[in-house]
Amino acid sequence: MDLQKPARIKDAAPGVSALRASDADRDRVADILREALAEGRLTADEHAERVDGVLNAKTVGELEVFIQDLPAAHQRASGPAPVPPRPTGEIPAESDANVVAVLSNAVRRGRWRPGRRLHAYAVFGSVEIDLSEAIFEYQQVVIKAVSVFGDVQIRVPENVTLRGNGGGVLGNFEVSTLDSAETDAPVVYVDGWAVLGNVEARPRRGKLVEDIMERVHDKIDRKLRKHLDR
Repeated sequence: MDLQKPARIKDAAPGVSALRASDADRDRVADILREALAEGRLTADEHAERVDGVLNAKTVGELEVFIQDLPAAHQRASGPAPVPPRPTGEIPAESDANVVAVLSNAVRRGRWRPGRRLHAYAVFGSVEIDLSEAIFEYQQVVIKAVSVFGDVQIRVPENVTLRGNGGGVLGNFEVSTLDSAETDAPVVYVDGWAVLGNVEARPRRGKLVEDIMERVHDKIDRKLRKHLDR
């Protein structure tokens, strides 16, 4: 079966979305295919053929063709967990920490605690905030990022929810929206401005919040024990 033929795609999924597929969309479908291979639902050849098709797919509808016969696709069709409302009173007005770079570089990475509010300022300099190994003590974290002739780079684990609200004045303010499937996942909000500068926030592929995975595994173990006790 050649899943890459346009005619096959049209027949298999009529009326599918014509929206252009993003890298995140391809990663999601590739994850489902990898799980199907591990569960024995796909052979190695079928998996390789479908992954090749995923890499060449142009629209979201074309991607869905490769997983429409897999249970995981329908289980995830309900969408990600609802995103908590934009925090207000529970987030302090004052920052827990400031990362400032004026004609210099400033980096915050590794195993650290971002708190509930973090401010980042880059003035003729660069700031890097890497949350991929951070310890989230609170579910909601607000990062205020301001760049003036500078650059602010923010990286988060790929199993958190990422939201942004800001703008640029002759500059670039870009937040790659991310939705976690886990209700307990941290939610990171990035606000701010880029004035003749750049602010960018996106997930770091392959990095996960470990305690979320531990909670998921515990939940699965409890369900298995409950099932075996019947």
